Amino acid sequence: MDERFEPIIEGILADGYGVLDNFLTADEVVALTARLHERRAQGQFRPAGIGNQQVAVEKQIRGDEILWLEKDTAVAEEAAFLARIEQFMDYVNQTCYLGLRDFEFHYAVYPPGTFYKRHLDQFRSDSRRKLSVICYLNDNWQESDGGQLTLFLPGTQPGQAEQNITIQPIGGRLVCFESGRLEHEVRPAARQRLSVTGWLKTQGVF
Repeated sequence: MDERFEPIIEGILADGYGVLDNFLTADEVVALTARLHERRAQGQFRPAGIGNQQVAVEKQIRGDEILWLEKDTAVAEEAAFLARIEQFMDYVNQTCYLGLRDFEFHYAVYPPGTFYKRHLDQFRSDSRRKLSVICYLNDNWQESDGGQLTLFLPGTQPGQAEQNITIQPIGGRLVCFESGRLEHEVRPAARQRLSVTGWLKTQGVF
């Protein structure tokens, strides 16, 4: 088993989320970022929507632009990223027995001033999303650049207040959390914020 993923598993089991720096090397971040910008310049991105079909664009809720990654059209850098995600999914299945069978990922670009209000990733009509995964592609990100991910951890005891966890979107960092449990938000970014974002899923049915 690939024990480099163990810190993420330990975090998920303890708190519902895990963070791993250097999931991608600096060179891999640069390569994926270049592909992202190339595809965006070609007009392949679109404003992200909300809801199960993501057709309703609500700028007051979320302002990112996305492009789904597909295995059959992925270039080498994207294919390598998806292969590593598959390794991670296999490790999660071996250690947590979640029965994950599939994943979906997209590039996400937050232009300056955009955000994503507090939400839950798992839909009421579709519970296949089990783990949310974000891998950041930002170079030399500073706290003043904003764009932090905030996770809202529910209290573990009756009457206990929820806990807010703030995570900086540092390039190469991977964040993973329970899709059906932890609400989260993306704070307004002062500069363009880049990531590859997706979900590890069971087969299930709607």
